[in-house]
Amino acid sequence: MSHLPDPATFSHRGDQPSAGRTRFVATGAQTRGDFGLFEVAMPPGGDGPVPHLHRSFSEAFHVLEGSLAVLANGEWTTAHAGDLLYVPRSGVHAFRSAGPDVGARFLILFTPGIPREDYFTGLLELHADGRTPTTEEIDEFALRHDQLNLRD
Repeated sequence: MSHLPDPATFSHRGDQPSAGRTRFVATGAQTRGDFGLFEVAMPPGGDGPVPHLHRSFSEAFHVLEGSLAVLANGEWTTAHAGDLLYVPRSGVHAFRSAGPDVGARFLILFTPGIPREDYFTGLLELHADGRTPTTEEIDEFALRHDQLNLRD
């Protein structure tokens, strides 16, 4: 008896959930844990996360439009449309808008496909109703989602 592979998964743009400026193109649940793929729209002057690392998954950032400032290997550089940054597990990294008048649209690929969408939706919940969480609350929340924030 031959074993057929599991059926393919198709993700329609209109059915992809989002959290703020992040759209969950494919979650780990949809890819049997192989990967997660999110699309982020960074507005001009937009902030990203502080320098941080992840111990259980790697990330790759692919810029689709605009420019994105990225921290990798201890240096800030600018990634433009078509550029890719791969960050292995435990690699320190960060990203933000490349300037006050520059935005970006980019993909983040997570491998393996951990439930990273829980981090993005939970972060929005921390800020719900105009609430400003403390640095300690943010860092504790991040750590529960395998993100060790590195602050000065």
